Amino acid sequence: MVRVMVVDDHPMWRDAVERDLQAAGHQVVAVASNGREAMARFPAAAPQVVVLDLQLPDLSGVQITSMMLEHDPTARVLILSASGEQADVLDAIKAGATGYLVKSASSAELVEAVTRVADGDAVFTPGLAGLVLGEFRRVADGPGDDPRDQLTERETEILRMVATGMSYKQIASRLVLSHRTVQNHVQNTLRKLQMNNRVQLTRWAIAHGLDGDGDGD
Repeated sequence: MVRVMVVDDHPMWRDAVERDLQAAGHQVVAVASNGREAMARFPAAAPQVVVLDLQLPDLSGVQITSMMLEHDPTARVLILSASGEQADVLDAIKAGATGYLVKSASSAELVEAVTRVADGDAVFTPGLAGLVLGEFRRVADGPGDDPRDQLTERETEILRMVATGMSYKQIASRLVLSHRTVQNHVQNTLRKLQMNNRVQLTRWAIAHGLDGDGDGD
């Protein structure tokens, strides 16, 4: 069961999403119809995942994503938007969203996305992932010092495991750490590398050879 907050200004859509998530066994801990409501209810509700519309009457979904993650870096934001435009997708990911679905997604796809995002996976409507990875490659090809120098030994160790496709739960078990501790290490790594989510981090790690020379089983 995942604790979820649903933010959408269309009552019928918001109610449908809430109903689908509850039917799948998730717990909807709060709903909101605009950004101010969302930010007012977010701290007490403490959701693991926020299903967030991009176009709201006051604040934008991009602004809300940034504000929520500033308040609680462990929260996960899944954008559910009518827009599949490249600029909207990249703005949301840069703000820290972990996933992006367009509203044509099925109920089953939404439920699966919420579960995966809660586990730290990056989830995108098919076709949108290519946009994000393309942007990653553009940024990765730019100049700059080796950012690996900023990482601690533990952060590098966890980054290697992320690069091999291990989940946070698997990493926590391997290193005898709590799931939250692993998440915090990954968040610190993302901040140091100026990235926003796991899909960028994984591609960066692979590009820098961190997926093949760790200590295997």
